[in-house]
Parts: sequence; structure tokens; C-alpha cells
Amino acid sequence: MRAARRLALLVAAVALAALAWGAWFCLTPLEPPRTPFDFTVKSGASLKGVARQLADEGLLPEPHAFWLLGRAIGKAGALQAGTYRMTQPLTPLELLDKLARGDVLPIEIAFVEGTTFRQWLAQMRASPNIRSTLAGRGDAEIRAALGVDEPALEGVFFPDTYRFVAGATDVEILRRAYAQMQRRLARAWESRDPALPLGSPYEALILASIVEKETGRLGERAIVASVFVNRLRKGMRLQTDPTVIYGLGEGFDGNLRKRDLQADTPWNTYTRDGLPPTPIALPSRAAIHAALHPDAGQALYFVAHGHGGHVFSRTLDEHNRAVAEYRRRIRTP
Repeated sequence: MRAARRLALLVAAVALAALAWGAWFCLTPLEPPRTPFDFTVKSGASLKGVARQLADEGLLPEPHAFWLLGRAIGKAGALQAGTYRMTQPLTPLELLDKLARGDVLPIEIAFVEGTTFRQWLAQMRASPNIRSTLAGRGDAEIRAALGVDEPALEGVFFPDTYRFVAGATDVEILRRAYAQMQRRLARAWESRDPALPLGSPYEALILASIVEKETGRLGERAIVASVFVNRLRKGMRLQTDPTVIYGLGEGFDGNLRKRDLQADTPWNTYTRDGLPPTPIALPSRAAIHAALHPDAGQALYFVAHGHGGHVFSRTLDEHNRAVAEYRRRIRTP
């Protein structure tokens, strides 16, 4: 009997010691090995794997206690994928709660206006935080995956900075950008000048993409838009270099030649009437507004003046003089 009592006392003492150690472990703050301390939980990662990762990175003294604690309180299967940041010590209980709540560090990707859909795909493929699922798919497959109704992918995504968690897919991000463009374009179309020679929001998007590529000056965009609107009204060809360059695709070497202007493609506005069949880039909100609210002027031509802006002309004679002046300036040392 005495042996049994001694064994029971020993078991009780061990249990009490374990409980005391467990309480101490649960409530003792973990000092991050550096500040801030960022770590990433991959999709599908187990608590055991995460505990081992955090021990290897110096946050946990050893992985087993953290894993056992998570299982004991029912959070072993509740981990959320993403990148986490510690800026101060946390207890193991607080850290498990953070992992279960998905208190992740948002990541940003910025898509610049005037870029192309192909450039967006390359940018997302280069990001270690985005899962690429569209590589190797054709345009029709991508349009179906994203729910794009327009006939092409170019120009239908809104250029902006998007925040996401690590492990987000390219499809998730593009769907957000597409929805944002749909909302902004619909609002802009509702407030458009009703006399515009544009038959649909998509045509407005095409014109906005040309304006975007023709000038980076905010104050010029409405005037540039008016030139193209005036030309459309008169049945004149748009004759804009950026559409020709877009039609040349990856074969364009940075030098636009006369033969390029004469090479017919669906986007060559020197050889074809009206708007090109698709946008040529991703237009900004300012370019969309300019396309739908062009300046009231009568200009039909413009040429760079050599200082970052353009000279606008109503007649061909005025334009030719402006072109001659521009050429004189660039020849003058």
C-alpha cells in the first residue's frame, strides 16, 4: 500500500510539474529573433511543420510544446496561410490565436497605367507571393477563368495598387482588377458627353487607352481626346503611333519606321478607319474621364514640342509648321 501511495504521489507530482511548466510555457512571451520578425505559413501547412519552422528560425526553443499546446486547445487545424509579422513578444497562446485568426501581413502589387496585360502577367509570375495559375493558357481560357465578357483581355483591368495575402492566385487579383474597371467605367459612361461618337463603354475604353499612351500630362489628356473625337466625327483616320506599335507586338524594336506605318494590322490607324478593335493598354481613371469628357476645341492634329508636351493645331498648315519647328529644335544642339 505504501508503494502504491508513493507511486500515486509521484504521478501527482509529475502531473503538477507538467501543469506548472505548461502554464509557464503558455504565458511566457516568445522573444522574436529580430524585429520585425516575418514568417510565412504556406497553404496546407500543418501545425507540426509550422512549429518546426519557427524553432528553426529561432522563435521557439523547441517545436513539440507549441504543437502539443495547439492540439490541446483545438487550434492545430485552424491555421491560416499567409505572411505574419511579430513586432513585439507574444505568448504561445497569443501566437496560436494570431495564426488561427489569419492576422496576416498584407502584400501589395502595383499595376501601372499604360502597361499591358502581358506585362501584368509577367509581373505576377515574378512575385514569390502570388500563385501563377494562368501560365500556358490561351486568351479564351483566361477570359473564361476571369469571367471577362469583352472580346479581348487588353485594357479591361483597372491599374491600381492591390493588397493581398501571400499565396493568392493571379486569378483572384485579376478578378478584383476587372471588377474595379467595370464599376469605374460604368460610372464614367453614365456621366459622358451624350454627343460623343462612341457607341459603347468598350469603345470609350479603347479611346482612353490611346489617350493614355499619347500623353502623360494630366492637363493635356482632354485636349488629346478631343483631337481623336474630332477626327472620328469627320471620318478621318486617327493616325496615332501607339496603336501601330501595339499592333507590331514583341517585334517592335523601339524605332518606329515608315514601313511600320504602312504595314497593315488591325491596330494600324494609319491604314484603317475608326477605332482599333481593342484597347492598346490599361488606361487610368484620368484617361477614361478625358475620353468621355473631351475638350471642346477643334484641334485635329498635335505634335510634340520637345519639352514634354504637345502643340495642337486646327489645320494641316498649322500642323506642318509645328512639325517643322519641332524638327528644327531637335536638330539644334
